[in-house]
Amino acid sequence: MTFAQKVLAFHRSLQANWRIPTGFELLYPFEAADTLSAMTAFYEKFFSDHHPRKLLLGINPGRFGAGVTGIAFTDPIRLADDCGIPNPFHKRSELSSIFIYEVVEAMGGPESFYQKCYISSVCPLGFTRNGINCNYYDDRQLQESVEPYIIENLSVQHAFGCTGDVAICLGQGKNYKYLKKLNDRIELFREVVPLPHPRWVMQYRRRTMDQYVDQYVSCLQAIP
Repeated sequence: MTFAQKVLAFHRSLQANWRIPTGFELLYPFEAADTLSAMTAFYEKFFSDHHPRKLLLGINPGRFGAGVTGIAFTDPIRLADDCGIPNPFHKRSELSSIFIYEVVEAMGGPESFYQKCYISSVCPLGFTRNGINCNYYDDRQLQESVEPYIIENLSVQHAFGCTGDVAICLGQGKNYKYLKKLNDRIELFREVVPLPHPRWVMQYRRRTMDQYVDQYVSCLQAIP
């Protein structure tokens, strides 16, 4: 199977039957035909090969990025304008996606970047509470309830063909703390390397965004 086929098969296998605490809603975009079509077009365009790739892990999908397109850190605007994949989704920007595609361009554009890198998330499905995005670590009960899915997610995606046994964690705070502690226990990766989360950069360091783009590029280039 190509890298694309592995990614698509895994995401199509995800089910919306997770048991999560009352008050939380599961983001499950994979039953939508438009999302499956966008995902298929994206992965077949950039991942239809057997190249090993560096693994970058965000937190979990959000409502306006992967929760719509099914593609990590890729909102409908970036999917159309940067990746050349027309889509019917409402063209709303997502801050993290804006930053990631600055990194993508700094590394030669989508074809060059995605030949070397695969972006996913620690938790494969996202969550809302009262209509607002939330992260798997925002609630202790939620985190504990989804940990088996997280372990399976990391194990399966690592086996897609990721290089160097290194996971690049997008987020230096709670996402990194959780992933590092979990990895110490399950010993899946040799090393977990943290980078500032794209949303944090865009919210609090946007004027110096270029410095963080350079930090990402340097980190990715340093990993074999």
